[in-house]
Amino acid sequence: MGNRIRKLYVSILVSLATLMIPVVVIAAGKEIIILHTNDIHCGVTDNLGIDKVSQYKKDLKKQGHPVALVDAGDAIQGAPLGKLSTGESIIKIMNAVGYDFVIPGNHEFDYGMARFLQLASRQKCGYYSCNFVDVKTRKPILKPYKILNLGGKKIGFVGVTTPETLITSTPVYFQDKDGKFIYGFCEDQTGEKVYQAVQRAVNNVRKEGADYVFLVGHLGTESSIPHWSSGAVAANTYNIDAIIDGHSHEQYIPPHKIINKAGKTVLVAQTGTKLQSLGQMVIKEDGTITSELVKGLKAADPKVTKLVAKENKRFEKILNQPVGEAFVELTANDPKTGKRLVRNGETNLGDFVADTYRSVLDTDISMVNGGSVRNTIKKGVFTYNNLLEAFPFGNMCTVIEATGQQIADALEVGVSEYPGEHGAFMQVSGMTYAIDPKVPSGLILDAKGNFAGVKGERRVKDIRINGKPIDLNAKYTVGGTTYVLKDGGNGLVMFKQCKLLKDGIMTDVDAIMEYVQNHLNAKVKEGYENPYGAGRITIK
Repeated sequence: MGNRIRKLYVSILVSLATLMIPVVVIAAGKEIIILHTNDIHCGVTDNLGIDKVSQYKKDLKKQGHPVALVDAGDAIQGAPLGKLSTGESIIKIMNAVGYDFVIPGNHEFDYGMARFLQLASRQKCGYYSCNFVDVKTRKPILKPYKILNLGGKKIGFVGVTTPETLITSTPVYFQDKDGKFIYGFCEDQTGEKVYQAVQRAVNNVRKEGADYVFLVGHLGTESSIPHWSSGAVAANTYNIDAIIDGHSHEQYIPPHKIINKAGKTVLVAQTGTKLQSLGQMVIKEDGTITSELVKGLKAADPKVTKLVAKENKRFEKILNQPVGEAFVELTANDPKTGKRLVRNGETNLGDFVADTYRSVLDTDISMVNGGSVRNTIKKGVFTYNNLLEAFPFGNMCTVIEATGQQIADALEVGVSEYPGEHGAFMQVSGMTYAIDPKVPSGLILDAKGNFAGVKGERRVKDIRINGKPIDLNAKYTVGGTTYVLKDGGNGLVMFKQCKLLKDGIMTDVDAIMEYVQNHLNAKVKEGYENPYGAGRITIK
């Protein structure tokens, strides 16, 4: 009797342990499998790891399953491997994995238009987008769609890229030398042009005999401009079976369901960021489509593992160079929740980089958009690699002369989504300000998402520069990056006509290295002890 009880106890323990192991569900029979990723941001060794994604696809194919692997944008930028190779290493890795359909996200353009078009020619499966157009001719720059034959069915994939790209990548990359836009994304103030571009592509795919149509979009939902979100596109189109989304770094569990223009349900899926999960859509034999997130991958593709190691080794020496020592963790996140804070609240890392610009550039104030801060710098000795992980864009530093009014307008853009996130939320040095969340945002944007004014009461209160109330008519020297202060990034076009005092003098990471080594004696400690910052931003 005792042995039977012990065996039963062991059996229960084994069963419980089995339940805690992530289970990978592989479809049976002739079901067609669409695997998808989004917002990898160069994180090829993070979380699941790109080599495991590659092996999973191979295993499914070996078992006779028709499989396609697609990516919904923002793959080639966001970490040192992408920056130091200007995207080339990530393209090589994606080609080795065997992607079948890829679209550009907003950050695919961060190395400049010429570089993007060069990389696009090296992407074996090609880049696709139905709404990335030549402004003059209105013709697409890339092919709008692709049809794959899978399991005896024609599966159409249509690409679409958020028009927010014009302000969330570097705006000048889409302009001629006179500042006139020559590239666009079918942007307007209603979303109708994007819906029309998508519907036109979908109709063409159907005419070519596609049995199913998947929209692969870098659109997003949280903190996205509402009429360009995946939900809005789904609701204003028809004949799309499912949407594979990106941009907002969300994991949809269970997947979103949107009612389309014809009154039918459309699945919308997204996998988070940096390979937190792998999306798997299954077209069943009865024609229904299911969606899930796969997280339990174990086996890795040795060829891809070897290639990733080889690409990382190219930059190993420079990346491991020590810069200084942090006696406190410099965080971009809320230490209580672990959620990102730098886009809607003050952090000590935000204070640190703002102090960097003000000290190194010798200005009255400095302003740092929260969207440029991408990682935490942990306590202890930190390296060049750690800085590039936190500041991966290679933004150039600049100094302008701006009026108090222009500064106030920029702050108003940053808090317009509060308590939600905004990439333009400003971390500051040499100044303080308060936010009144009870006041609704009166921000006015133009068709491209650029600042056009503020209607009614403002949310930003009590702006002080070096302890004194801001003078809206006075001029101040402002340090920061060309992305914000010169190029109109995040829609901050109020600075575009300001007098340039210093232009593109060093990268953000070089400025940080100078601040740490020459201003702080390579030790970061006093003034940054509180992870929530020094009280420069307050909530009324």
